[in-house]
Amino acid sequence: MRSVTVIGASLAGLYAARALRAQGYDGRLTLVGAEPHLPYDRPPLSKEFLTAPAAADDSDQDPATRPPLALTDPEELTALDAEWLLGTRATGLDTRHRTVHLDTGRTLTTDGVVLATGATPRRLPGPAPTGTHTLRTLDEARALRADLTRGGPARVVVIGGGFIGAEVASSCATLGHQVTVVEAAPLPLVPQLGRTMAGLCARLHGDHGVTLLTGTGVRALHGAGADGRVTAVELSDGRLLPADVVVTGIGVRPRTDWLEGSGLPLGDGVRCDAGCVTPIPAVVAAGDVAQVAGARAEHWTSATEQAGTAVHNLLAGRTARTHRAVAYFWSDQYGVRIQFAGERRPGDVPRIVEGSPDDRSFLARYERDGRTTAVLALDRPRPFLRLRRELTRADQPAPTA
Repeated sequence: MRSVTVIGASLAGLYAARALRAQGYDGRLTLVGAEPHLPYDRPPLSKEFLTAPAAADDSDQDPATRPPLALTDPEELTALDAEWLLGTRATGLDTRHRTVHLDTGRTLTTDGVVLATGATPRRLPGPAPTGTHTLRTLDEARALRADLTRGGPARVVVIGGGFIGAEVASSCATLGHQVTVVEAAPLPLVPQLGRTMAGLCARLHGDHGVTLLTGTGVRALHGAGADGRVTAVELSDGRLLPADVVVTGIGVRPRTDWLEGSGLPLGDGVRCDAGCVTPIPAVVAAGDVAQVAGARAEHWTSATEQAGTAVHNLLAGRTARTHRAVAYFWSDQYGVRIQFAGERRPGDVPRIVEGSPDDRSFLARYERDGRTTAVLALDRPRPFLRLRRELTRADQPAPTA
């Protein structure tokens, strides 16, 4: 294989490039990224970056190349010996002729393709007044931060109580804003944590003066004035919430639109086997865009781990290795680190084995038929790591004779 093109220059794309070089690939390497920035770390966007003074951007240096966002450095970029096409979108993939079409009009001919285009935020139907934000990219985070620091305390409505919404709410509260979180489900994070543990985590909002409204959706956003700035959020039950800033965090969808007509199977992402390989062995996928063995994981660790597996199989020309890992994610909210590992299913029973919910610091096991299936921790990193390792060992296939 003499040329590989990585479509997507974020976390999964960078890790794919690293894996290619680490696994001995010395051919032409091209990375295509829709954003104008070098790869950067997204988790801080809703936390450290959002709460930093806007003046922190008063520098000629791209924030993506500075802490807390930087993922790489000039020395590594030199070692990767790659062509970076940033601020460039892929618009089509011809799998028969192995060509990638770009929005610049350029066409790349390549032997192998790594799809790492990630995901894009879901948006509410209808108009989006000025002052309405999503948070996925660095530029979106800069726009939100500017809005939050343009005056005194603002009335902030966060739509969606998942991890991104909760982290944004936490950051806004830290900045001194009046924050309301609107969640359509009876409780945030029930699918991930189950009702009991989700309820304990939801208490963090109230502990820090944030209002949590559950069991209601959003009907419309209202704006007024010459600039059409947002003034209120209309809920599905008819209530109006005054708002100066609105942040929508209602999930994402995989960025696969540009692959329509490519012949690749698309569903909730690019459908791959357990080795991150599509039905065309020269095309693999990793990260938020990849539906691996029927499942798509939107987590930092999944993107990094899948990239290495995908690249190994791309270079092998077949599925020589499969991706097998215990699901893991974390979230920082109101000064509390929430960590979860494993696979919780309906009927699994959570049991607190250390600490107390009253102290907002505890460790819980989820159990099924006497076996631990998942583990949740609030501010218990060391014991959590121990149980996570136990889960990982238990998940490994038994050795063959």
